[in-house]
Amino acid sequence: MRDPRCPVEPNRLQALLEQERQRFLSAHPHCQALAQRSAAHFPWGVPLHWMRDWPSPTPLFVRQARGAELTCVDGHTLVDFCLGDTAAMFGHAPAPLAAALAAQAQRGLTTMLPDEHTASVGEKLAECFGLPCWQLALSASDANRFVLRWARAITGRTQVLVFDGCYHGAVDDALVDLDPHSGATLRRPSVLGAVHNHAALTRVVPFNDLPALQRALADGQVAALLAEPALTNCGLVPPVPDFWRQAQAICCAHGTLLILDETHTLSTGLGGWARVHGLVPDFWVAGKAVAGGVPCAVYGFTAEIAQRMRAVKERSAEGHSGIGTTLTANALTLAALAAALQHLHTPPTYAAMQVAADLLEQGLQQRLQARRLPWTLTRLGARMELQFMPHTPRDAQDVRRHAQPALETALHLFLLNRGVLLTPFHGMMLCSPATTAAQVNQLLQAFDAWLAALLD
Repeated sequence: MRDPRCPVEPNRLQALLEQERQRFLSAHPHCQALAQRSAAHFPWGVPLHWMRDWPSPTPLFVRQARGAELTCVDGHTLVDFCLGDTAAMFGHAPAPLAAALAAQAQRGLTTMLPDEHTASVGEKLAECFGLPCWQLALSASDANRFVLRWARAITGRTQVLVFDGCYHGAVDDALVDLDPHSGATLRRPSVLGAVHNHAALTRVVPFNDLPALQRALADGQVAALLAEPALTNCGLVPPVPDFWRQAQAICCAHGTLLILDETHTLSTGLGGWARVHGLVPDFWVAGKAVAGGVPCAVYGFTAEIAQRMRAVKERSAEGHSGIGTTLTANALTLAALAAALQHLHTPPTYAAMQVAADLLEQGLQQRLQARRLPWTLTRLGARMELQFMPHTPRDAQDVRRHAQPALETALHLFLLNRGVLLTPFHGMMLCSPATTAAQVNQLLQAFDAWLAALLD
């Protein structure tokens, strides 16, 4: 029986999926061979099990990636609208970054001492993102963990608050869902080996729900709200107008620190969502793309927070603070970050990304309207998502109610087989400064063919 939310006949959808799986296997014999060989030493045949979460029947092994394209070991070139799930937002192997890495590799990789780039990097971080004080980490997961530890230390509070559907990497506190019936904090069922007491330490409320936020903070026990400016991992959910101004005021009223994780929203514009919209949080975090895809994350904070951090550190005992790793802020990372801040985080770079995104948005909207499809395109800067629902979602539960996983899988695999790569989940597309009008048109033509295969 056809799902009333979906205009596609289920049997036709399943038949198309099977046809596309066979098409992939026929076109990728070397990928299959590498998967079998790799499986002898890597579970699932990949060095990180996430790499098996794509819709293809065997992993797509990459030979090289440059600009907005990548080439697999079978010699097929694909236009990349995934871009490493934002890590390669500025394009693969940008020339200034590659040159900086090569030059630094000759001078040394890591010393556990501050590199000569340190002062200039701090100045450029402050100029680009608007906060005066900074520390580094190797990933946004690390940065978020470190910031939560700082927040608890300087407030003396143990509780943290996140939004239902959030994504902050491998941070135990944030690997939670909201029970829609009781409002209780639930450990996310997909998390392996979990022992963290989420119910005791983490509170969860729906995104865009100011009354729920007010209730969660009212007892003055929450150290920090850790949040993305827009939900990005459960599906793109933008903030409703004026949400963040009011949310920040509620946090201030209750002594709760505001931490914005912009790892996935850097594509909004130069400086990220907060800088574009004039919001100054207590802490600000970004990873993935901040150093052009080299493992690096940064967290910035206000001068007042810096003073509180210094005070609590000076009062603490000697020894490991639980913040930092040996390779944090290594010389290679500093060189990459310096090059990225100088050459990638620039107005021309973002202008090029927005031009490509404008073309993509216009083309997709025209096709949805022409076929009167009950689907929505939600955009945030150079990032957008095709959502198989009739309206822009307001919160994570709204996304879950309208989920169409089989339709998403069919879209991803169909486009992959026609030389276009999307993220392995949802319908997220990201445009880099290297993305051309011809590459956008290739995606649109493949999308036309997908719609015809399903609906005509």
